[in-house]
Order: sequence, then structure tokens, then C-alpha cells
Amino acid sequence: MELLQVNKIRTKEELESALAVRRKVFVEEQGCPPELELENEDVSTHFLALMDNQPCGACRWRKTDKGYKLERFAVLKEYRGKRVGQALVAAALDDIPYNTENIYLNAQSDAVSLYAKFGFAIEGEEFEEAGMKHFRMVKK
Repeated sequence: MELLQVNKIRTKEELESALAVRRKVFVEEQGCPPELELENEDVSTHFLALMDNQPCGACRWRKTDKGYKLERFAVLKEYRGKRVGQALVAAALDDIPYNTENIYLNAQSDAVSLYAKFGFAIEGEEFEEAGMKHFRMVKK
């Protein structure tokens, strides 16, 4: 059985690994402009997923004027379907201060079911962000 772990990023090297995962998924695979992919890094709390000590996924959260926003969930293609996304969501939610009122995210349309498992519900109409279809989802 493969060993999956998600760590809160504490070093520059770990952050570089997370950004490399995101670059591969968002910029190379999905065609997101690099300058849109890299923003607010310094005000975010980052996470890196490792499977058998290999970087395989990343995400982050940050505090905004609307609450806590979960963002940049990325799992490398060869690791999809192995619960990496679920582990990332769980780790990010566990790290947000307890009793937080507003937790939200913009989910790519094909990832809505993942976030729904954690109590997120769609709010409003589908919209486009960085050329991809998304829904705003709020934790109920």
C-alpha cells in the first residue's frame, strides 16, 4: 500500500515542490496563464501531498475579506483517483482556525463532488476563471 501524507509547508524547498506540482497541473495541463497561477503566495498557508515521499499534490488556504478561501488544489495526473485530493482538503480544513464562520472556494466544475463530501455547497451560477468553468462553493 502506498504511503500518502500531507504536510504543512515549512521550507522554501517544500514550497518549490508544491509550486512545481501546480505549474504542471494548471499551466502545462490546463493552460492557465502562469501569472494568474502565481499570486498571493506570501499570504497563503501551503500544503504538499507526498505519496511514497514523492510530491504528488498541493493546495493552500488564505484569509480574505470574505473569510477563509481554499485554493489551488492540484494533483498530478498519475496520482488521481488515489484519495490525494481528499487528503489535501482534509488537511487544509483541519488547519483553519476552529469555529471559523466563512470557508469557501472556487471549484472547477469536475471537482464539485469532491468538495461536497466535506460539506461544501454550490452558491450561485457557474462562471469562468482562467478559462475553466467553476462554481463558488461555501462550507455549510
